[in-house]
Amino acid sequence: MQQPVTAPPIPERVRTLAATAVPTHVSLAGTARPAMPAKGGVDGAGRPVLLVLPGDPLHDAGNEPVVTVDLAANRSLGGLELSRGLLKVQGWVQAVPADEARETAVAIAEQCPDEALFETLEQTGGPRLLRVDVGQVIYLIGPESGVLDAEEYLGATPDPLMGQAERMLRHVNATHRGQLESALHSLLAAPVSDVWLWELDRFGATIRSGIERPTLVRLPWPAPMTDAGSLEQALRCLLCHH
Repeated sequence: MQQPVTAPPIPERVRTLAATAVPTHVSLAGTARPAMPAKGGVDGAGRPVLLVLPGDPLHDAGNEPVVTVDLAANRSLGGLELSRGLLKVQGWVQAVPADEARETAVAIAEQCPDEALFETLEQTGGPRLLRVDVGQVIYLIGPESGVLDAEEYLGATPDPLMGQAERMLRHVNATHRGQLESALHSLLAAPVSDVWLWELDRFGATIRSGIERPTLVRLPWPAPMTDAGSLEQALRCLLCHH
């Protein structure tokens, strides 16, 4: 009997995290300058986009300087921001082409709610949108770490059910945590407390017990879900059948 795939392939997992991640710092290669705070988001192709203000060392940089952009993907549980994963994207900074600037600004507006974002479309010499031509991505997801080259990273796509999965996850954590705790209690011999749905994707669900030193339990679906309806049904079965 074929065993179910327990988790998405690493490139897909990394692209899914990147899709909701935000830049926290950027480092300029070849200088002694410490990492600088960064604002921006990640575009649909998986490239970090930086909102750079006048006076920033990158604002007038030319010749595609090499940078490392730190991306943080977090989840809010009980008012706490907890890390889902950390990514370091290394590559070359380029100006976002003028004919792509508006689309790029809209794409990252949710991750970067800053008035200066749309000033980049109106002013010369004002804020700029710069994106990173990806060379490689270093990832740290829980106990897993590794490196993806540009082809692996850019050739993957986020989980196609990511948007629906995140909405379902928030709904469960807001209204069905009692059922979730009962489901986890039926699976573990040890006591469980402070139970949350941690990850939800087309391959399965991860339940988290505890905040400071959590226990994570991965529950794969019998087969990958192909649409939002089947994912919702699988989640209902998880909550009701344990």
